[in-house]
Amino acid sequence: MSRHYDVDAVRKEFPAVERMVYLDSGFQTPLARPVKAAIELFLREGFETAGPKSIWLDRVEQTRAKVARFLGVTADEIAFTKNTSESMNIAANALPLQAGDNVLMIHGDHPNNAYAFLNLQRKGVEIRFIPMTDVVDADSFAPFIDERTRAISMSHVTFHAGHRFDIESVGAMCVRNKLHFVVDVMQAIGVVPVDAKAIGASFIGSGSHKGLLVPQGLGLLYWDKTLKELEPTYLAAASLAEIPSDLIARADGMAPSPAARRFELGNFNLPAVHALGASLDMIEQIGVQNIQNHCFDLGDHLIARLDELGVRLVGPRERKHRAPHIYVIALPAADWLGHFEENDVRVSPERDGIRVSLGMFNTATDIDRLIDVIRRRGLGRPSVAA
Repeated sequence: MSRHYDVDAVRKEFPAVERMVYLDSGFQTPLARPVKAAIELFLREGFETAGPKSIWLDRVEQTRAKVARFLGVTADEIAFTKNTSESMNIAANALPLQAGDNVLMIHGDHPNNAYAFLNLQRKGVEIRFIPMTDVVDADSFAPFIDERTRAISMSHVTFHAGHRFDIESVGAMCVRNKLHFVVDVMQAIGVVPVDAKAIGASFIGSGSHKGLLVPQGLGLLYWDKTLKELEPTYLAAASLAEIPSDLIARADGMAPSPAARRFELGNFNLPAVHALGASLDMIEQIGVQNIQNHCFDLGDHLIARLDELGVRLVGPRERKHRAPHIYVIALPAADWLGHFEENDVRVSPERDGIRVSLGMFNTATDIDRLIDVIRRRGLGRPSVAA
């Protein structure tokens, strides 16, 4: 049992983890019973009543308020999107960037964050990449800032090796230098506490199918509402401050909503929004800090067991620099992924090895079973270079 909460009780909410050693929440979390129940309620209402749309839309706003509370912001600073990639593209295109301006990013960070900004090269915006190191903070970016730097965009937690970067120091530097700051929290949210105001970002984007426990197809976008000059690139009636009652478009009524709704196009992914409302209730009941601490403990156990084997961990080892839940083992994915699959251990291939990503339901027994599967191929200190 976890020292932080009743992990055995939590585990019962995820039936899939009783059928396999599930160490792949960085890709997609298994469906939890409360999340499944919320989706089934939506389906039943649509099946039996053809859809109580006003009730569904009320639940959208209830979920929006839950997201806002979860991030420490107000509901009018939260927009729903399709996924992290859409959130990053909305942010990149809302920034007031001109030809000759430059944006700083980290080489090797998530490609869909990078592509959102690389696409601005067609407008003459320069994208500069700083080196990826185990520690990235304000000092990492400072030497690359010049008079034409306008923004920094980065992940909080990297997907490929579990770096946890010092986004607070970067955000504070951006405030001092009057730079926009865009943060992808997809691999952090739901496991690592995220305080949007403390980050100091103009935009924070995420999807919801990892730490937030929701099936794919729903994203989130936080927008600092004091930055009224950041407007959407595309527009729909749902984006407007005043939606015309007769639904006839007029060129003199195109002011965007004063809320983050300005970045929405309407017609929400309603089943996923229902699911998110249920998952946030579940996460808040357990406590994100507790989930983080539990995963840190499991990570410590994993690192110790890998050290016993003489198998190298890719990425940072210290808690202050690593994500609590993402670890990459230096075993060639092409050689090892099939072995794990044959032994009912679910992990992901990554650029530098095999990724183990933990969830609120994992236990030390899961880690030990992973290690046993590695041992079955005769792997030990004499045969693997550290």
